[in-house]
Amino acid sequence: MNRRHCASAAITLVCALALLTAPVQAMAAPIPEPGPTTTAPPAAAKSLEEVRAEIETLYRKAGAATDAYNLAEEQAEKQSGEIARLTKSIADGEAKIAELKDRAGAQAREQYRSGGLPPGTQMVLSGDPSLFMDGLNQARQGQQATKGMLTELEQAQEDLETYAQDADLNRKKIEAGRVKQAKSRKSIEAQIAAAEKLESQLAEKERDRLLELEQDAASSAQAAWLSSGALQDINREASPAGKRAVAFATGQIGKPYVWGAEGPGSYDCSGLTSQAWAAAKRPIPRTSQEQWRQLPRIPVQDMRPGDLIIYHGDASHVGMYVGDGQIVHAPRPGRHVTLTGAGSMQILGVVRPDK
Repeated sequence: MNRRHCASAAITLVCALALLTAPVQAMAAPIPEPGPTTTAPPAAAKSLEEVRAEIETLYRKAGAATDAYNLAEEQAEKQSGEIARLTKSIADGEAKIAELKDRAGAQAREQYRSGGLPPGTQMVLSGDPSLFMDGLNQARQGQQATKGMLTELEQAQEDLETYAQDADLNRKKIEAGRVKQAKSRKSIEAQIAAAEKLESQLAEKERDRLLELEQDAASSAQAAWLSSGALQDINREASPAGKRAVAFATGQIGKPYVWGAEGPGSYDCSGLTSQAWAAAKRPIPRTSQEQWRQLPRIPVQDMRPGDLIIYHGDASHVGMYVGDGQIVHAPRPGRHVTLTGAGSMQILGVVRPDK
């Protein structure tokens, strides 16, 4: 054991002397090979512009999911209203069937009181020609009334069955909508949380610079849109309803964006536009995608204040044109209702609620 320790110490001493007498060279510290228990070196930091683009993508995805959530909510409200209407129809149908059954019972009781003889037999046995003719007319009227009552009863029963089936279908649609809403809500919250996490990791100066980059990108897009001559023929006056809608929308400037909100303290993009047109007494669909799908489309060059500009290929954002190349809109979480250039985002098209 002692000889082995002495040999090991001698080898160590020789190596140390060799290192001390060797020429000095600049060398980088070796990078360990990643192994099962070794953490790989972190990836290169993203540029602020890359972070901005990633945050924008996340918020756009959240916007699309918000549209799906709002649409499911709007459909659920309509279906709930339809169920209420059908429930009343079912109650009315049941009351009508009860009335018809009472009438049928009254006829049966009347026949019993007359001895149970058919009307024709009673008329023959009367021996009075005038009574016979009166009885014949009454019998015909009674037969027609009975036939009509039976037809009415059959129709009432068919209607009642249809109402019940429709109500059940609407309940199933509501349940499916709730499932869809839950999925959309989860997606919205995940996208927003991811975007907020990215932004929270930035220093204060970087966050300020991020806002500048966001504004620069919007300004550049607006400048390119204007240089294309897009505003050359856009000088139309708003309609009376359009003026009321614009007044409402601009009156919300400074209020925060909150997904799913439609006022009065906060809005999402389509919550703002739908409430503005509701204030103008022209109800429109709740979501930007349905606004694009259902409202009349017009060429950009025919745009006037009050019209809605739909953005991005998936129609996931909307703003209201207010004139002079500007829109009022609720941008995204973390921002407030504001004015910005109409060309600051990718324009899908323009719709007019009061065409």
